[in-house]
Amino acid sequence: MAGIGFELRKYLNDDSFTGTIKAYGFAGLISAGPWVLSILGVMLIGIVALSQNISGSNIKQFTTSVTWIMGASLVLTGLLQLVFTRFVADRLFELKDEIVNANLLGAIALTTFVSGAIAVVLALTVFNESFAYEFLMIANFVTLSNIWIVVIFVAGLKQFKLILYAFAVGYGTTLGLSILLLPFGLNGLLAGLLIGHAVLLFLMVGVVLPEYPVRAQLRFDFLKRRLIFPSLIAIGFLYNFGIWIDKLLFWLTPGTSEAVIGPLRASIIYDLPIFLAYLSIIPGMAVFLLRIETDFAEAYEGFFEAVRGNASLQEIELMGNQMVSAVREGLFQIVRVQGATVVILYLLGPTLVKWLGISDAYVHLYYINLVGVAAQVLMLAVLNVLFYLDKLRDALILTATLCVTNALFTWITLQVGPQYYGYGFGISMTTTAFAGIMLLSREMDNIEFRTFMRARHTSGAAA
Repeated sequence: MAGIGFELRKYLNDDSFTGTIKAYGFAGLISAGPWVLSILGVMLIGIVALSQNISGSNIKQFTTSVTWIMGASLVLTGLLQLVFTRFVADRLFELKDEIVNANLLGAIALTTFVSGAIAVVLALTVFNESFAYEFLMIANFVTLSNIWIVVIFVAGLKQFKLILYAFAVGYGTTLGLSILLLPFGLNGLLAGLLIGHAVLLFLMVGVVLPEYPVRAQLRFDFLKRRLIFPSLIAIGFLYNFGIWIDKLLFWLTPGTSEAVIGPLRASIIYDLPIFLAYLSIIPGMAVFLLRIETDFAEAYEGFFEAVRGNASLQEIELMGNQMVSAVREGLFQIVRVQGATVVILYLLGPTLVKWLGISDAYVHLYYINLVGVAAQVLMLAVLNVLFYLDKLRDALILTATLCVTNALFTWITLQVGPQYYGYGFGISMTTTAFAGIMLLSREMDNIEFRTFMRARHTSGAAA
């Protein structure tokens, strides 16, 4: 992501209002693009379908089906995303870029096989729908799972305009085909979604493959035990599962959900407010990309270059202080921008709910979820800094805290009554964000001493 960040900084360096708008606009779309565009795409398809007098039950079945496959694909690929990212980063550092594409194709093959096998088993055991519906669900699940793997590579490239074009074309295709296939009902909507996501996947692969030489068709070096970081597997799973566990609990609780199609359920009272709240993530994610992934990344590189380059203690301390300042300023900036976003959307809450034509009962949950989403952006920034510092143990503690607290607090709110719905998610995200800040603050205290002691420990272990 830092590669994109540094490119976007060129707009900021123009010292113009237009340059600033471009920088933050592109940053917001790139950093939050996959998540936000998927939400908007599904919502737009639903709105268009309603305007064409398509059965409300078909629309609900479509949105519920898509939500479940998105959540499931993110949780499944969370097992591979981070560990594969680390594998690629290490190989590029070793100048072994000739094996990158071969391993990407291997990761795609593995993801296709695993996700396809799981989807087929589920279709044969827990679903009893038409063959067309089950086939489209399997194909969409496999395609989405591969998108989450490939988007890791795309996010690291500097060709951010091509990335945005790919997403625009992919979701534009999804929307266009879904409209054309509306006469076929639920299956038509799912077919349009599948083709659009397939276009997006192939466009992203087309962007990635030319970046590195292709010397072999398939490689699975990323599965070699000595190259795997087990903690990253756990972190990737816990993060994604922790993000979705509150939704899952609301779906599986009979009093807060209803059966929609097959075994899939939806929560009328919870789903819309939480997904509307997630649209507020764009400003905070834009700041995250431009501040954490550029200012901090630059200071981080300067500090460790000074350590490795035998700089004087005074120079190392200076660079260390600059790195700490970059982290603090980045986090403060995220709090300021996301806080202002929350205030604005809080004031617009009643108007927004009325404009969407939904019950005022949603406003309460919407407000709480806004705060939870804001805390999630802050937590994500802290987690990213921990990854830079290679503090995988702290990152594991943080994601485990997220998963456990979101599950526990959400379950408690489900037991005590509707007036407390949403507080589980909000308190969990806030608690996790503060826990992350405490872990990060401890690491940043006397960073020079910790860095040298770690280097000494590593050298001793190697000897």
